[in-house]
Amino acid sequence: MDHSGHGMDGMNMDLPPFTLGRGLEFGGDPFFLVGCLLGLALYGWAVLRLRQRGDAWPVGRSVAWALGVVTVALVMCTKLNDYGMAMFSVHMVQHMVISMLSPILLLLGAPVTLALRALPAAGRGRKGPRELLVALLHSRYMRIITHPAFTIPLFIASLYALYFSPLFDFLMESRAGHIAMMVHFLAVGLVFFWPIMGVDPGPHRPGYIMRMLELFAGMPFHAFFGIALMMASEPMVDTFVHPPASLGIEALADQTAAGGIAWAFSEIPSVVVLIALVYQWYKSEKRQSQRTDRAADRNGDKDLADYNAYLASLHARGR
Repeated sequence: MDHSGHGMDGMNMDLPPFTLGRGLEFGGDPFFLVGCLLGLALYGWAVLRLRQRGDAWPVGRSVAWALGVVTVALVMCTKLNDYGMAMFSVHMVQHMVISMLSPILLLLGAPVTLALRALPAAGRGRKGPRELLVALLHSRYMRIITHPAFTIPLFIASLYALYFSPLFDFLMESRAGHIAMMVHFLAVGLVFFWPIMGVDPGPHRPGYIMRMLELFAGMPFHAFFGIALMMASEPMVDTFVHPPASLGIEALADQTAAGGIAWAFSEIPSVVVLIALVYQWYKSEKRQSQRTDRAADRNGDKDLADYNAYLASLHARGR
């Protein structure tokens, strides 16, 4: 079946050969454009609200959020979105950025914490947006979708079950299907990385060693997926079998490039998340030791004296 038109009114038929300059021209997908502008506006409103109240909000978090939104806009609101409908390699850049880079940056922006601090309490017995958000965070639904037994298989299935089944071709036949797929990739990235390195409170928050294990449980599958595409001797996804002639590309070579992108991207976020995790661990240990020091100052090292007395009693008993 020839998917060269992708049910897109033939709009990809006359795309000129891909260059980065052409790819980054403004393409304005309305759905993601509105979403990105809304994301920046709401975050900015919340930060201003805190400032007016005299509360500080870390600049680093605002920068991380803005960068996260910009990465989504770069792959979805430019001509990369048009090229991604016709070229497997460009589509893979979109997929990897929106599922593995954007979520990390957005989560480092701590949007849930910001919302909880900025939204007003509704008052006794009433339920406003803040109360609904708290209820959602404590819900069984949230416990399930952020648990590694759910997030890791979902993360892996989003690659293998989607690309190697007819579902991918079906979704790529329409703008709505393509948008739904990209929203899914973003959502999967958010629920996968949130328990691992999100700053926000969440129902599932394991220790740091466990978080690293969760991270490394998902990443090799990305690498294997990339290698499978690179090693294939024929095109594996119908949508990209017949690229428009105007692009001047060969389907198999483009698929090999897509595999290389998927493989490389499995390494990059791992390093970023690992650095973020180690930093968070260090900060948490530092806070803990400061708390211990303050407690010791308050009670004149009473805990240490009690512990020494306990050890001495054990020693006396052991004689």
